[in-house]
Amino acid sequence: MNIVPASQEHDQQVANGGAVPATPRNRVNPVVFFGSSVCILAVSIWAIVTPTRAQDAIGTVVGWISEGFGWYYFLAATLFLVFVVFIALSRYGKVKLGPQHSTPDYSLFAWGAMLFAAGIGIDLMFFSVAEPVTQYLDPPIGDPRTIEAARQALVWTLFHYGITGWAMYALMGMVLGYFAYRYNLPLTIRSALYPIIGRRIHGPIGHGVDIAAVLGTIFGIATSLGIGVVQLNYGLYFLFGIPQGTAAQIGLVALAVFMATISAVAGVDKGIRRLSELNVVLAIGLMLFILFSDDPIFLLNAIVMNIGDYVSSFAELTMNTFAYDRPTEWLNSWTLFFWAWWIAWAPFVGLFLARISRGRTIRQFVAATLVIPFLFTLTWLAIFGNSALRVVRGGNTEFGQTAMDQPEQAFYSLLTQYPGVTLLAGLATFVGLLFYVTSADSGALVMGNFTSYLASPTTDAQRWVRIFWSAAIGLLTLAMLIVGGVPTLQNATIIMGLPFSFVMFLVMWGLYRALRVERFREDSFRTTLPSSLSERTTAEGRGVHRSWRQRLARAMSYPGKRAANRFVEEVARPAFHEVAEELRARGAEASLSEDVVAEVGLPQLDLRLPLGEQEEFRYRIWPSEAITPSFATGSVSAEDTYFRYEVYLSEGGQGYDVLGYSKDQLIGDILDQYERHLEFLRLHRETGNGSGVPVTPAAPPSPVDTAPTSQD
Repeated sequence: MNIVPASQEHDQQVANGGAVPATPRNRVNPVVFFGSSVCILAVSIWAIVTPTRAQDAIGTVVGWISEGFGWYYFLAATLFLVFVVFIALSRYGKVKLGPQHSTPDYSLFAWGAMLFAAGIGIDLMFFSVAEPVTQYLDPPIGDPRTIEAARQALVWTLFHYGITGWAMYALMGMVLGYFAYRYNLPLTIRSALYPIIGRRIHGPIGHGVDIAAVLGTIFGIATSLGIGVVQLNYGLYFLFGIPQGTAAQIGLVALAVFMATISAVAGVDKGIRRLSELNVVLAIGLMLFILFSDDPIFLLNAIVMNIGDYVSSFAELTMNTFAYDRPTEWLNSWTLFFWAWWIAWAPFVGLFLARISRGRTIRQFVAATLVIPFLFTLTWLAIFGNSALRVVRGGNTEFGQTAMDQPEQAFYSLLTQYPGVTLLAGLATFVGLLFYVTSADSGALVMGNFTSYLASPTTDAQRWVRIFWSAAIGLLTLAMLIVGGVPTLQNATIIMGLPFSFVMFLVMWGLYRALRVERFREDSFRTTLPSSLSERTTAEGRGVHRSWRQRLARAMSYPGKRAANRFVEEVARPAFHEVAEELRARGAEASLSEDVVAEVGLPQLDLRLPLGEQEEFRYRIWPSEAITPSFATGSVSAEDTYFRYEVYLSEGGQGYDVLGYSKDQLIGDILDQYERHLEFLRLHRETGNGSGVPVTPAAPPSPVDTAPTSQD
């Protein structure tokens, strides 16, 4: 999960005029760290010391939330999905998670594979058998043990693991990625409130939001680890006869803490990631074995039917609060728990999704996040769920009762129906153990990041902070297991997910306000009149006049370094100086800077014009070297390189090259961009947006976007 693309390492360098800055140090945010850790330690100690009182108190609060806020969880989950889909399908879907000139850090295949891996966890093994069987034998509505009950059992399971939950992940992922990579704000939840409260995100309100995120996240992680502990405990009993109980569960929690600590101290994240990738392969192998060892035709038919049932029932299930006949216990155990669990995990998974999605558009990000992981989840649940229902409907009532009453045994009980059960059970235990350990490690990393001031969005918290959170997660997991096992973890998640759900609505509002600024900028591009010199067409519709011979000569030109230097000496530098001098003569505080870009040995020119409290105007030309295309005419080889001078504004690269312009043409382009900037500020001001909306990145984006060095 510690993914640091090389393309982002240039951002701060360019923000400092091309010079390499001193590396900022990561440090703890004392308010968030101590505020959240004291709360978590207090709850853990209270639960361990007085488990009966803790269980009673948690049950009372859950009952109050279920009765008073059950409708709210249903409505909130629906609104999160609607908002995410709306943003993706609207004009805002074209906005990138990063500067406009940024490109994806990973290939489409690698990115899809990581999204795919994000959809797998040990809870899938736990619920893929237990939930369909439980919904079949004890449905919330209708008669049990019927064909309709079997169909609805899979629908409920797919609904709880469906796109509604992934929409929550997508919301947090695009928010974190947007504000971190496009505005260079901290990779924490508070950054999304910048459009609402401005710099006050660095004060008590921001601290409170991050504490709510930390508390919700750690209970979500603890729930997953608690489920993993119970499942693995039974797996070890099944394989080796290790007794089930508190002693074995303490050992498994200690193992997770130990492995996460090794990762923090020795830096073996890459090894953990490789194990996770191996885990995905093994999980797919296990799923395919069940598919082809059972009745593949029946299972494939069932998968298609389950998809149809899920799609046709989705709208009804989404808003079904059971107002006339509320199965309160069922709601607490299933739908309300799952929605709270998704909410609690949203910052955790959202951070991972943001870290791997820089350079993708919001539309690409949402579409992939809602589709790719869910397709695997759907397939997994349908194969194991229908296989389990086939066993129950075949007359094995003992298996069905075990799956409903002792869900941690359900997955292994299903495996006993197939040949080679010992090998299958060993493989399942190994897969579950790896998911368990990597979840603990990644959880400690995310908690550390949320409670720290980081030097950049791609750095991680200090090692001791990660070690602390690894131990805190283990302590909380153990405390909740002592209190009452998995049901208590589920109830605690419902409680802690509630306050963070309110934060998610603020996050939605903040993102929408920031995206409106993007719309104003785009509108200013269309409404500003182009220069009178216009004929050159760019993606934004501006132009610069050239004769047809000049245009043809420039289109077929692939200038070398000498030509690039001559362009700077004879065209760019005089044009920049004349514009700057004229601006100063008219009372503006224009500044002009020039530095050599070490990678190519050519200067970059940077014109800046402060505009009071509004976003400054900035026009830069930045040199880059590219491979000469094979279709280039003349006596150049395909291995030769040529040079470009591309234009960059405050919001990033504009995608066109000015090397070859005359001085008047370059001045005309600068003025075109200046007029468009003024129009953008006018549109933004006249719509009545408050100053809290970020109209400029906190630090200028980098013009450099070199090929990334993937560490996945």
